[in-house]
Amino acid sequence: MRPARGVVATFLVLALAAAGASPGETAPDGQMIWAVHTTLVPTWFDPAEIIQGTPFMVLYATHDALVKPMPGKSMAPSLAESWSASPDGLVYEFVLRKGVKFHNGEPVTAEDVKFSFERYRGIYAKTFKERVAAVEIPDPGRVRFRLKQPWPDFMTFYGTRTTGAGWIVPKKYVEKVGNDGYKKAPIGSGPYRFVSFTPGVELVLEAFEGYWRKVPHVKRLVFRVIPDHATRLAALKRGDVDIVYLISGELAGEVRRTPGLTLKAVFPSNHWLIFPDQFDAKSPWHDKRVRLAANLAIDRQTLNQAATLGLSKITGSIVPSSFDFYWPAPPYPHDPARARRLLAEAGYANGFDAGEFFCDLQVCPWGEAILTDLKAVGIGLKLRPLERATFFKGVAEKRYRNLVYLFIGASGNAATWLEALAITGGTYAYGGYPDIDGLFSEQAVELDRAKREVILHKMQQLIHERAMFAPIWDFAFLHGVGPRVEESGLGLLEPWGFSAPYEDVKLKGK
Repeated sequence: MRPARGVVATFLVLALAAAGASPGETAPDGQMIWAVHTTLVPTWFDPAEIIQGTPFMVLYATHDALVKPMPGKSMAPSLAESWSASPDGLVYEFVLRKGVKFHNGEPVTAEDVKFSFERYRGIYAKTFKERVAAVEIPDPGRVRFRLKQPWPDFMTFYGTRTTGAGWIVPKKYVEKVGNDGYKKAPIGSGPYRFVSFTPGVELVLEAFEGYWRKVPHVKRLVFRVIPDHATRLAALKRGDVDIVYLISGELAGEVRRTPGLTLKAVFPSNHWLIFPDQFDAKSPWHDKRVRLAANLAIDRQTLNQAATLGLSKITGSIVPSSFDFYWPAPPYPHDPARARRLLAEAGYANGFDAGEFFCDLQVCPWGEAILTDLKAVGIGLKLRPLERATFFKGVAEKRYRNLVYLFIGASGNAATWLEALAITGGTYAYGGYPDIDGLFSEQAVELDRAKREVILHKMQQLIHERAMFAPIWDFAFLHGVGPRVEESGLGLLEPWGFSAPYEDVKLKGK
């Protein structure tokens, strides 16, 4: 006998519910593989330890935040369904979304939110400690932050990728397994749960069908570590991977020419050179003329064409052009003749040996090109490439001298950016200038947006006039996408360099 139509419909609803999908949603299916350009490390699995932007490549899959950047929104309600601020700017309150669970089935609670904030130990931990007076739980569904004084950038620090402080971990589980145990088997509340990690090889994740926003389309995500550009591209062309991160200029052209492959450009980060020794009166870099000479020596246009097919945006500022309060500093021209004159005026007519040039492994080709430009005007340096985690840890610990090639994933605004990079005591700042520090303190408590903008523009003008840094570009990440991919997730979040949100990525026919 044929069952009644209503019985069949009821059965389908129950089956979907058992599988974790809502009626009308398809259960996750298939596998998508990324070829990742850099080494994945266990610290990336714990939001508390985030010191730079790249780890959100993983966190957007495995974890969730109270508030985070999402398509079309710089701050979108996530684990918190809403938030509010008091008129005096001293209290922020979050209302938690009901029914949200971690991957182990435990509910996300206000205690987890408070615990996650208090265990945060990333680069802005000191900033939070100095400015947050208390975290309160008025009832199980709300969390309240009380500030010591008005802090107009609280939500920029807490509700974006600027820090991992607002990304929530399960209190009971972390206390049970400890911090080291958590990095070995992380549990979050994101759209994908941790399956396995083979250091130096790959990370495997599986769809969490109970994710509050939507059921992911793809069943399994694999992040495969392939540091070499050409090897990554070869894997894409063979169909071994679906998306490759960071393809250099020449190989990017090959992606464009290959039928079935797509080249995708996004603008997630800003790159520049640090002069760590400019605050040392005995160093050549203490002289503004030497720093200006280095800026004039760099042929940014040629470098841009070679590295990113001319798609990066040449800039005169270390602040990303997409940020609030950005001041468009004029880019430094390529003028090697003037650079040599400035060096002669500073007492270095025959140039000088500037020691080592520190950089992340992935930017070595561009670092070498910059060293060639600097050598042409008389500034000699030796390349010192380092693995990413080691490199950023060393910069934060102020261990590198001479010249450092730094880049950071864009998140925040001009104030949060400069606090870490150009203000005395900043995470990546080797020193500062009293007048710039004073202006920063002034804007930090100013609630009037127009007045803040004037102050922050003045700071950026002074930074440019003193040639405190050598800005290179708003860097274009060039990624390759294979023929099986319907939605790569690239460019859905701006500015962001990788795929996200992962619950939106999709394979064709899935």
